[in-house]
Amino acid sequence: MPREMSKLVATVGVMATLTALATIVVQIPIPPTRGYINLGDTIVMLSGSLFGSIIGSISGGVGSALADLLSGYGHWAPFTLVIKGIEGYIAGLSKDKRGPLRMILLILAGIEMMAGYFIVETILYGLGAALAELPGNSFQAAAGILFSYILTPVLKKVL
Repeated sequence: MPREMSKLVATVGVMATLTALATIVVQIPIPPTRGYINLGDTIVMLSGSLFGSIIGSISGGVGSALADLLSGYGHWAPFTLVIKGIEGYIAGLSKDKRGPLRMILLILAGIEMMAGYFIVETILYGLGAALAELPGNSFQAAAGILFSYILTPVLKKVL
């Protein structure tokens, strides 16, 4: 059991770090919501697709929230922790699934992320600002879905 726990902690740590890095490396600010577009969703969805819902949830939520804290967007970190945690959990349901079912689960993960941020942005900044960020969140979701769908089978062979 200790060996399995060590492997779980190490995997979460690596995937959370990769999530934070992917989120920090490319950031396009969205002034109306004080948020930003990033590529972290690719790693959030990849974490879930490769390792399942628990690792996807923890590494997606913690890694993304850490990126917010390190990037000066700390006011978003609590929301991000929950939204990206749920996204990683849903993406994790796609582990070991094939074809259309895997794609549907990844799309649902992307929709959850977009809906989560849309709700929070509407509450904090109003409908106009939330609508302004919707294209960026759509891009993030689409990139995450596409890249994780393509990369998961390749990386599973390597891992």
